[in-house]
Amino acid sequence: MGGIVPTTFGSLRRLVLTPSLASVTFAGRGFPVTPTEATERLEAVPQAVVCGFEWGIDARSQWEVERRLGLVEPEQRGFAYEGATMAFTVLDATGGGHRTRDLLAGPGQPHIFLAYIGIGFAMARLPRSLWRKVLPDLTGTPYHPTMSWLAVDGYGFDLAYFHTRRWVDEQSRPKPYPWQGAPGYFQRAVDQGVGRALWFIHGGSPTHVAAAVRKFGADRQGDLWSGVGLAATFAGGGTAEGLAGLADTAGPHRAELAQGSVFAAKARAYAGFVPAHSEVASTSLTGLSVEAAAKLADDCAVDGPAPGAAGGTPPYELWRANVRAHFGDGGPAPLPTARTR
Repeated sequence: MGGIVPTTFGSLRRLVLTPSLASVTFAGRGFPVTPTEATERLEAVPQAVVCGFEWGIDARSQWEVERRLGLVEPEQRGFAYEGATMAFTVLDATGGGHRTRDLLAGPGQPHIFLAYIGIGFAMARLPRSLWRKVLPDLTGTPYHPTMSWLAVDGYGFDLAYFHTRRWVDEQSRPKPYPWQGAPGYFQRAVDQGVGRALWFIHGGSPTHVAAAVRKFGADRQGDLWSGVGLAATFAGGGTAEGLAGLADTAGPHRAELAQGSVFAAKARAYAGFVPAHSEVASTSLTGLSVEAAAKLADDCAVDGPAPGAAGGTPPYELWRANVRAHFGDGGPAPLPTARTR
C-alpha cells in the first residue's frame, strides 16, 4: 500500500471539509424527527461516514485507515468505508494517487456498493472539472462499472441531506452530466439518492416519508421510491408494520420500492453481515428474505448494454428494470427530458 503523509494543508482540508458529528444529527440538520432508539441508530449512519472521512483525509498511512475501519462494528463498517472512500477520492482527484483504487480493490471490495456512494459524496465537494478523475480503474472487480451509478446516487443524497431547502423543498434539479456516457439518466440517478435522503430526513417515518415523496412531480416519484426502499432496508429505522404500510402507500410505485430494497439486500449480503432490520425490511417490502432478494438481484444482473437497448439506457437501469419486472413493473421507464431549475 502506498504511504499517506499528513500535512498542515491536509489538516486544514479536513477542518474545512469535515462536518462535525453534531452537525449530521437530525437536530443538527434541523430535520423534524422525534428522537427514539430507532432514530438514534439511524443518525449514527452519517456519523460513521464522518469518522471514516476523518480517518482517510489526514491519515499517516493507508494501512492505518484500513485498520481503523476494521475496528468498526460490522453493521456500521460499510458506512465508515463510505467516508474513507470519499476522503481518498478527494485526495486522488486533487493531488493524484491511487488510494481509492487500492482501498476498493482490497479490503473495501465487500463494501463496494457503499464505497461508490462515498465517491458521490466527494463529487458534491469537487468542481465538475475534476469529476473525470473520481472513478478509479477497478477493471476485473465485480459490479464495475455498472454499479458506479451509485456514485451519482450518493451525489444526490448529499445535495438533499445538506442542502435540503434547495433540493427537497424547492425540488431543484442539477444540470445533467455524461456519467458513463448517459447524461439523460444522470438526473434519475440523482433522484434515487434524494429518495434515500428522504428516509433519513424524516427519521424513517413511513407516513412522513411517503408524504415527502408525493410532493414531487409524478415523473420523479418512481426513482424516489427506489431510494426509500434502499435506505429503509440497508440503514434500518422502520418496523415490520410500518414498512408494510409503506409498501401499500407506494401504490403504483411498489415495484420501485421493492427494487431499492432488493439492491440493499444484495449490498448487505455481499458485505457479509446482515442485521436483523435488513431482514425485516426485505420481507416487508419484497416478500423475500435477504438471501432470496440477493439471489434475485444476481439473476437479474446485466453486465453490458442489451442488444438494441433504446435511448442509450445504461446497464444499471436495465438491471433495475429486470428487478422491477419481477414485482409487476412493465419495464424501464423512458429517460426524462433533461431540464433544470
